[in-house]
Amino acid sequence: MKNLKIVCFLFTFAILGSCNRTQKQNIPEEKPVSSQCYKAIYENDTISLKVNTLKSGKISGDMVMKIDNMPKKEGKVAGEFRGDTLFVAYTFIQGANDKMTFKNPMAFLKRGNELILGSGKIQTTMGASYFVKGEPIDFERVKYKFTNVDCTDK
Repeated sequence: MKNLKIVCFLFTFAILGSCNRTQKQNIPEEKPVSSQCYKAIYENDTISLKVNTLKSGKISGDMVMKIDNMPKKEGKVAGEFRGDTLFVAYTFIQGANDKMTFKNPMAFLKRGNELILGSGKIQTTMGASYFVKGEPIDFERVKYKFTNVDCTDK
């Protein structure tokens, strides 16, 4: 009986260890099919956004938010278009605090060459934030309308 417990323990440990190894493998990042850059300016605020369209149809990119009287937010966006609306998760660091990352949902409505940052009710459950299902996202009373700009490499 004692040997059976040891064998079960070792078997469980081996399975958990192998799962952990597969998660740490480097998966090559998918190369973008196209890239577009946008900028929104409202009063003293400036937001720069680079949107990469991947072969799979998913979206990746970078965003920098310089909001007046707030620390700069800099990070990555990842998501997808659903119809004419781009839903992304924005994972960012704030100011000089690079030890803590934040993640917020965002929605952009595409109208012609413009992206409009929507405002909606956000709920957080078990540390994950998302738009509340069934609640509308407002794209009319907004501050940030992004216009197409030339992409400049850093």
